[in-house]
Amino acid sequence: MHRLTAPPQGSNEIFSANQLRLCSALPKVELHAHLNGSVPESTLRELAESRQLDAGACVMLQRGDRSLSNCFKLFDLIHQLTTTHEVITRISREVIISFQEDNVVYLELRTTPKNRPECSMTKESYLQAVLAAVDAHEHQSITSAEHGICVRLLLSIDRRESSEQAWQTGLKLTLHAAEVYAPLETHAILDLLPDRLGHMCCLDDDLEAKLLGSRIPVELCLSSNVITQSVPTYPEHHFATLYHKGHPVALCTDDSGVFATTLSRESYW
Repeated sequence: MHRLTAPPQGSNEIFSANQLRLCSALPKVELHAHLNGSVPESTLRELAESRQLDAGACVMLQRGDRSLSNCFKLFDLIHQLTTTHEVITRISREVIISFQEDNVVYLELRTTPKNRPECSMTKESYLQAVLAAVDAHEHQSITSAEHGICVRLLLSIDRRESSEQAWQTGLKLTLHAAEVYAPLETHAILDLLPDRLGHMCCLDDDLEAKLLGSRIPVELCLSSNVITQSVPTYPEHHFATLYHKGHPVALCTDDSGVFATTLSRESYW
């Protein structure tokens, strides 16, 4: 994909700090946030320590190390922690609060319904646990003087599951695509005409032209793409190309907890 080679540069550290404060103050919309990957660090540390899980991961959280290998370790830790409905409801509530504190006014959380018989958890009971937090927060917003946050839930489909399992979940479509260069798959996804697309990092000229012609909005996650090495650096991110060509885009966090970011920081980059 064609990318701009020269990023805008802040004049000094004071300018950068002021820009970040401005981004923090702005009301924001988050369209691409994975529930489990957005759990705040403090919540993960507390849950891991209470369960005596993976002391090394707790140390890594304290140090704020976000190498790619450590991000994968965090996902493993989260999988170990999310084994009860109570924990699912708690992390859902605290993820919503963390986005509200970042002045996000509209939030779309995405999660894959979990069927974990070893934890007495079905896909339906998992979703009920998530929705319990969403409903409780909406009720609290109505009855309090604080500004509200509108939360919507997107149900994800695990590509490793069967078509039958996928049909149990599918509604409107927003699809992850082109995180790696896979032209046949990306062409097929574009032919499907989903409602939105996530990432779209690795495109050749034909795919870029097809994307631009489709006018399908793209959810862009700068820190996630750089850390996972789908994009080499922030200055080379394709946000600039799509934005300057007038294509509909939205800045998003992907996994704010795992990648140690906020929507304000993504806006600042």
